[in-house]
Amino acid sequence: MNNKYIGHPTQLYGVKETRMVGGKADGMRLLEVRNGKGLEFTVSLDRAADIAYLFYKNNSMAYISPCGMVGPQYYDKNGAGFLQGFTAGFITTCGLTSVGNPCIDNGEEAPLHGNISYVPCEQHSYKIDENFITINAVVRDASIFGHQFVLEREYRCGLNENTLSITDKVKNISAKETPYMIMYHCNMGYPLLSENAELKISSAEVTPRNDYAAKDMDKWHKMCKPESSAIEQCYYHKFDKKPEISLRNPDIHTELKMTFDTSTLDCFTQWKMMGENVYVLGLEPANCYPDGRDVMREKGILKFLNPGEESVNSLEFTFTDI
Repeated sequence: MNNKYIGHPTQLYGVKETRMVGGKADGMRLLEVRNGKGLEFTVSLDRAADIAYLFYKNNSMAYISPCGMVGPQYYDKNGAGFLQGFTAGFITTCGLTSVGNPCIDNGEEAPLHGNISYVPCEQHSYKIDENFITINAVVRDASIFGHQFVLEREYRCGLNENTLSITDKVKNISAKETPYMIMYHCNMGYPLLSENAELKISSAEVTPRNDYAAKDMDKWHKMCKPESSAIEQCYYHKFDKKPEISLRNPDIHTELKMTFDTSTLDCFTQWKMMGENVYVLGLEPANCYPDGRDVMREKGILKFLNPGEESVNSLEFTFTDI
């Protein structure tokens, strides 16, 4: 991109490699990405190359949990220990052999949301051309006598439009068939999310997760003000065509649009949590539901990858003014 008004591209856009200093985030490697059109986001290289912060025209699109940024060394697979370092952020990857409720499945412990989001990248790179900032990362989630996966992730951020795409290739590098679960825990927060936010999901069918969610079935798409006594509600959506999901807020004149490939991500959970300080809307494409691996096996919808087999997942986001 030849711009005669500037001396260096970083005057307008680019990628900066930085490290966190202090607290539980001390030493964490980050990529700070800016496209010059209003889109800025942070790739957390030590947390599976997930996206923590994401801003569009200086407004946060993501919810950041009370623990903030937390390094991978604080991972705790016991009970709800995962939540002690659950930054939430724009994307937390859950899996790769466990998503949702912790359980014992087929004699194996399957912890809450798995461990992939706590695994640092072992390789990363980025390049910039006239149309895109492209970021690549490799995350190896493997152990002796255990599951062995390699996740190859690619982000493409538009330089001419405010678009962001994610393509993941997950490969089973072990010698045995292995349960494979993945969820993209995409967490929308204030000021994109407020009581005036308008949610649309082009689902053909919506099912409440439990009786508590069912009681507000007619309001699954309605947001409210933060409530001190709020309890999470989850809704499962099914699609008969390419998903069209949008969250728009006239207060900040912004709309986020989202779609994904249902050929590999055939499940979608909407997590609605309207609590004080825990005010978040999860839009979560997955190949499973968050009820635990044992339940997925019992229902016959647990996925597996054979030795050498790989799965490719894709998501797309667009940010526009309204």
